[in-house]
Amino acid sequence: MDHSPYLQRRAQIETYFDRTAAQAWARLTSNAPVGRIRATVRAGRDDMRATLLSWLPADLRGLRLLDAGSGTGALAMEAAQRGADVVAIDLSPTLVNLARERWAATPKARGAGTLLFSSGDMLDPSLGQFDHVVAMDSLIHYDVPDIVAALQRLGLRTRGSLLFTFAPRTPLLAAMHRVGRLFPRSDRSPALTPVSQPLLAAALAPQVAPLGFAPGRQRRVASGFYTSHAWEWSR
Repeated sequence: MDHSPYLQRRAQIETYFDRTAAQAWARLTSNAPVGRIRATVRAGRDDMRATLLSWLPADLRGLRLLDAGSGTGALAMEAAQRGADVVAIDLSPTLVNLARERWAATPKARGAGTLLFSSGDMLDPSLGQFDHVVAMDSLIHYDVPDIVAALQRLGLRTRGSLLFTFAPRTPLLAAMHRVGRLFPRSDRSPALTPVSQPLLAAALAPQVAPLGFAPGRQRRVASGFYTSHAWEWSR
């Protein structure tokens, strides 16, 4: 997995979220007013987060969960409130610090679990074993080989389910991808990498199925400028 394209892409993503767009993401993931376009993204992300959380057990007490690409920590916090012992990791130290501040200010539910925030690579094996792994919109910048390699590595350390999202190949996303290439390089965010679901499924099967995982529920969320496809693979 540690080949040059993956490392280069990871570096671009870290730079964007930790320096270029940290303030914008802090605002997007808060209750502060945002413009019409960002409002569609916020609504889509809220819907997707609720979907992924609904695929986890209602009672997470005694279970260990990895929020891979946790951003400002909304999903991790809700999982911890439901009793999970959560490791929330993101490439951006700035967003991780904001998540810590928000969690410290959040009243804890009775029976809440623990929440450990960390900045770094979500694939780091030193993070240990998990019952469930959630990767919400943290794989959408990678191509099929990198997505498959990431899920295979995570699957080796996961007892229950892998819940992840990818950017589905649609005419709208393909057009947005082409238009994004017209902007000056300094103004670009890390582009989504739309992938074909049949191609992704064919690539995942020989790498993840031998670990005991089988494909399960799916749901696509499309909200204005936000489009993402959730997929569950579980033992």
